[in-house]
Amino acid sequence: MKPTPHFYLMALIIYLALISIISVSVTCYDKWASKKNPRHRIRENTLIMLSALGGSVAMYAAMQIIRHKTKHIKFTLGIPIIIILQMVAVFYVVKYIYPMF
Repeated sequence: MKPTPHFYLMALIIYLALISIISVSVTCYDKWASKKNPRHRIRENTLIMLSALGGSVAMYAAMQIIRHKTKHIKFTLGIPIIIILQMVAVFYVVKYIYPMF
């Protein structure tokens, strides 16, 4: 039995929810670690990777709310660029790939 397009859409929504929760949790932990436990910080590349894997919107929102990494160009410019690239990818998939199902 072949999965329907709705199955793939639901799987994507679940994935994005999970990666967003993970991204926000890791960002909040890094903020806490920066004050309380500096030896256990999260690497910046790990934060960028989580953003690129789909947690960019949630991570950017968390960064603004908790004021974490807001003065680092890598994050203030990098994450919005990742968001734009992800929007372009979604547009491409919806316009050219999704109709094939």
